Amino acid sequence: MTTMTDKPDYSLYSNAFGYLRQPLDFNPIASDADVVVLGLPFDMATTGRSGGRMGPGAIRQASINLAWEETRWPWDFKLCDTLKIVDAGDLVYDCGDSADFTQRVEDFATAILDAGKAMLSFGGDHFVTLPLLRAHYKKHGKMALLHFDAHTDTYSQGSKYDHGTMFFHAPKEGIISTEHSIQVGIRTEYDRETHEFQVIDAATANDMKAEDIVAQIKARVGDMPLYVTFDIDCLDPAFAPGTGTPVCGGLTSDKAMKILRGLRGMNIVGMDVVEVAPAYDSAEITALAGATLGLEMLHLWADKNKLTNN
Repeated sequence: MTTMTDKPDYSLYSNAFGYLRQPLDFNPIASDADVVVLGLPFDMATTGRSGGRMGPGAIRQASINLAWEETRWPWDFKLCDTLKIVDAGDLVYDCGDSADFTQRVEDFATAILDAGKAMLSFGGDHFVTLPLLRAHYKKHGKMALLHFDAHTDTYSQGSKYDHGTMFFHAPKEGIISTEHSIQVGIRTEYDRETHEFQVIDAATANDMKAEDIVAQIKARVGDMPLYVTFDIDCLDPAFAPGTGTPVCGGLTSDKAMKILRGLRGMNIVGMDVVEVAPAYDSAEITALAGATLGLEMLHLWADKNKLTNN
């Protein structure tokens, strides 16, 4: 008797339940997973166009296009041979309650990290990174931040729940070390005289080789625990139109992936991709970019584990 699981599903249209068709597990803390994928459908902190709450579902749907490739080019190993991944689905919280959401993210992430697992989180607007950072700080202590974005998100104005203030608050809470942190792709206003992060702005990054950008990242971060956050609007709208605050002049998806691959060997402890808002998109362009960046992050994590275990 044949069953539905006798043959792998390599189609580009079916069974988009878990990210990369990985199993859904709503109790991931008890699982034997190495990495837990978590969706954070929240966009109440946006200052521009809302819609990021639909990002996790769109990323999962687009990830079907990536699930069939067992050895992802240009990596030289099968991800599933090195890493066990489960998708915990989307965080459930009291709709419209930003305080409830914030605490639930921190509590859930803390429990996952305390169970010895890593996380790849999909937003949601960029505010979701702040409670994630708080949870990772409990596990890893003060971290360096590698922040891909069109905006610095270090603005002091705004409400308590604002997707432009996370990296104003996180250093003040002692969570991240600005002297070891770097922002890539910035192309909007910020106070250059008082800004504590190193910045490789988009115009400069577009004129640099990816390996030179990586060299600056490694020099800045050193061996500190590193949290990587990727706001999809770091990419030019040609590559990621489906986002709340698009800004022309961004990075190509190719350059972004080359930079990520160059981080091999760094002490990455957490990672997220945020601000995918599929309603402003067509043909899943932005969701596919988000899903692909997440996959590159998973390969970085798997490669780090390979090196550690060999």
